[in-house]
Amino acid sequence: MNSLRGTIALTGLALTRDRLKLPAYVLGPAVLMAGMVGMWRTDTHQALVEEIELFARTPALRIFGVVSGASIGSAFMTRGYLLLAVLAALMSVLAVVRHTRQNEESGRAELVGAAVIGRHAGLAAALIVTVGANLVLVGLLGLVGIATGLPALGSFMAGLAIGSFGIVFAGVAAVSVQLASTTRGASGLAAAVLGLAFVVSGLGNMLGTVDASGRRVASAWPAWLSPMGWGQQMRPFGGDIWWPLGLFAVAFVVLVGAASFLATRRDVGSGIFAARRGHAEAAARLLSPVGLAWRLQRGALLAWAAALAGFGLVFGAIVDEIEDTGGATADWYARMTGSDEMVEAWGTSMVEMTGMVVAVYAVQILLRMRAEEADGPLEPILATAVSRTRWVISHVLNAGLGALVLLLVFTVSMGLAAGVVLGDVPGQLRALVEAGLVQWPGIMVIGGLVIAVTALLPRWAGALSWTVVMVAILLGPLFGAATFQLPLWAQDISPFTHIPKAPAADITAVPVAILVAIAGAFVVTGLVAFRRRNLTLPV
Repeated sequence: MNSLRGTIALTGLALTRDRLKLPAYVLGPAVLMAGMVGMWRTDTHQALVEEIELFARTPALRIFGVVSGASIGSAFMTRGYLLLAVLAALMSVLAVVRHTRQNEESGRAELVGAAVIGRHAGLAAALIVTVGANLVLVGLLGLVGIATGLPALGSFMAGLAIGSFGIVFAGVAAVSVQLASTTRGASGLAAAVLGLAFVVSGLGNMLGTVDASGRRVASAWPAWLSPMGWGQQMRPFGGDIWWPLGLFAVAFVVLVGAASFLATRRDVGSGIFAARRGHAEAAARLLSPVGLAWRLQRGALLAWAAALAGFGLVFGAIVDEIEDTGGATADWYARMTGSDEMVEAWGTSMVEMTGMVVAVYAVQILLRMRAEEADGPLEPILATAVSRTRWVISHVLNAGLGALVLLLVFTVSMGLAAGVVLGDVPGQLRALVEAGLVQWPGIMVIGGLVIAVTALLPRWAGALSWTVVMVAILLGPLFGAATFQLPLWAQDISPFTHIPKAPAADITAVPVAILVAIAGAFVVTGLVAFRRRNLTLPV
């Protein structure tokens, strides 16, 4: 039988399942691009030059982007490429995993495979949908660039650099779903490759050299070992180099070929890497819901902690370079934090950004509740002496304490690095740790809302939860105030808007107490609703 038979039908099914998710994934980066470009339209050319020169001469900043000249388009690629490329990669990974490994894990793939369907049809359909979404993203980013006044060629080159990176990670995900035997494992492997791509390209940029003008960086050879580096070396708005697209194409073809080969070497539902056998006897802590939740989630916490510790050290180490920053950058931080003092504004903005990132972690962990209910493990747990309330609280505790740990890891690492640079370790540690702790209530408001949504609308829990966190971020200080300059009523919708802007401002108890009360109300609502409804179990 033709191994691709049924691909068209499965492609249609995948498009139907993703009719809401994919448009959101594609529109999000386009909106961010419009906001970033608009931010630079409001300032002078001199301020733009100062920002570009700061990035060029600061190796620690070059880890986030490569400088290709003093233009608005170049500034966007320097500061915005990393974020949009990561979003494109995550979109690709989630889509491919959802339509392949998740189908196998849930049993849908076996059911579909009983029909006249080729062995590779499911993977081919997932790749067609994902590559198509990235191509739409390319065109949309190009049109957004033109609409905001950027050169047409550079705009579409930027779109190609971002979309091609997403396509490569569709190939990475295609391989990871063959290697891992679970959805979480496949996503984790792809995320690890994404992190490696960032580190390798950043290393190449940090080791690069600056030309005589001080406005263009020539990356070192490690940048060419990473697909993220290939997109940066296309130099949209600063040379428009086409040939790295060939590297993306070759990488995608090789990855898809490897995935097809590996698919023939495993059984449906299993992975090349066999699941590890557990211990003969379980640890005593696994007898409690809290211990079990911790055991399932500790890997994610450790990975997040390692990443945030690294970012904290980098952000703290460059504080002396930020101290004399002016122009558009200084105005942006002033709008975000309300302070003209750059060291305090830098610390405040980094902690606020971290709070928003940790909110994503909290949502990821809390949605595990819905996964356990939908996939079946919850029913035997509740058949024991474990009550519904106790089970929910175990996940709340793990998510809340995990978020607190991540905030402390980041602020302590940043405080140590900044303190060494500025010669005031105790002062920087105290200020940044306090600023990090007050982010926690805002994160828990998001977490509480996730719990309420999971209890009230379980089938829509995933989509609504991710929508909530994205709306909170887009309307918060990072984008709503500093980038898009939205009206106050819109900014007030985000809990992050109401968090005291320490260390740039004093910490007041009233907004923190109100946020804690709102988070508690959401959690209680979720607990009551979950106790009163039937479980939504797999059919």
